[in-house]
Amino acid sequence: MNDPILASTGIKKTFGPVEVVKDVSMHLLPGEFVSLVGKSGCGKTTLLSLLSGLERPTSGQVTLCGKDIVAASEDELALFRRTNIGFIFQSFQLIPTLTAWENVAVPLFPEKMAEEDRRERANSLLRQMELEHRLDHLPGTLSGGEKQRVAIARALVNHPKIIFADEPTGNLDSQTGQAIMEILTTLHREQGMTILMVTHDLELSKSADRLLRMQDGAIIP
Repeated sequence: MNDPILASTGIKKTFGPVEVVKDVSMHLLPGEFVSLVGKSGCGKTTLLSLLSGLERPTSGQVTLCGKDIVAASEDELALFRRTNIGFIFQSFQLIPTLTAWENVAVPLFPEKMAEEDRRERANSLLRQMELEHRLDHLPGTLSGGEKQRVAIARALVNHPKIIFADEPTGNLDSQTGQAIMEILTTLHREQGMTILMVTHDLELSKSADRLLRMQDGAIIP
């Protein structure tokens, strides 16, 4: 059996007197697509932030790609996230003054790469997302579905070991959301991508290999 690519033990997160994440222990195997499902406000996004190293738990342990990310320094974490993790956010988080290809290439800027190599890698991913006609367009001229496809391309540009997707269809209509889910499912099935996706939509969660339910800050049976 493969070792988990992600494992947490007893992680908790409190904000003042409020315990938002309660004693969560879970794991994710390489190549798995897991959906984390629960109602708004149950702690899903906070848990995703803890598991990906965007936030630190109040207590507990998280091991990601073989690294204890709770013990890591901020500089170590920043480098680790950039070289191992892809993020997809509900609100896209594209830079409005950069074109589609420039947004995709942002994670590559710290790398020692020629400009033409950065652009070609970004454009290659955008072509895979069927956005070859949008390479030089600013985010303000793109539809919601196009913005999310740019965001997915950006998440893939550094060849991540795992993708964390936080409500990736939350700002999209149902038809566009289904198209985004098909892209994620294809990445998983055809490229073996490991994905942890947060969603409140049980129907969308059926695309995953495994379902984790969250309620009031805890993973429930």
